[in-house]
Amino acid sequence: MLGHHYTRTFLETAVASVNAGCNLELSYGMRNNVFMHIPQALAMGNITLQMLRDRVRPLFYTRMRLGEFDPPAMNPYSSLDLSVVQSPEHRNLSLEAAVKSFVLLKNVRGTLPLRARDLSGQRLAVVGPFADNPRVLFGDYAPVPEPQYIYTPRRGLQTLGANVSFAAGCSEPRCQWYSQAELVRVVETADVVLVCLGTGVDVETEAKDRSDLNLPGHQLELLQDAVQ
Repeated sequence: MLGHHYTRTFLETAVASVNAGCNLELSYGMRNNVFMHIPQALAMGNITLQMLRDRVRPLFYTRMRLGEFDPPAMNPYSSLDLSVVQSPEHRNLSLEAAVKSFVLLKNVRGTLPLRARDLSGQRLAVVGPFADNPRVLFGDYAPVPEPQYIYTPRRGLQTLGANVSFAAGCSEPRCQWYSQAELVRVVETADVVLVCLGTGVDVETEAKDRSDLNLPGHQLELLQDAVQ
């Protein structure tokens, strides 16, 4: 609310938030945050002790129901490690979820899906700033994954045994510098071309908005050159 100029100080924000029914603040890593001003608001009479108790009660009730205060031995999840989380069963389920979540907008001439048996002898080109850059594949608030489990489009296609060539064209999503010659050299000899474009957290994320939906930098030019 402070950033949106609804209030002028953290104290005003604390009073307005508590009175409105808010009982949780996202302030990770902030020494000076809103809820630290609640005692002052209470002392000044802007909020009451009963109101404060009413806000705290459901919050801690939920935390207790979630088992946050239980001994670790009572928590069945405390014994899980990567051998379980990254087990073949869980990875196969994640793969199934990923496959079923794709949205295919236009499938001209039945180009997709690409099947490994059809790729024998085919030359594939994977191009674009998202083709083989693990860092840019994850969105805002994503956890830091184990590198061994990250499959970029290039790495994934190589597992099919296809003849895969690669050119980023741009080193990062902003695509301020674009190597047309690098792209053309790879694309002109390919039978199938996959162009991997987008934005990623480098370009847009929380508190980093854009005024349009255009592809960043030279990405549109990269796409047009690949099609040409």
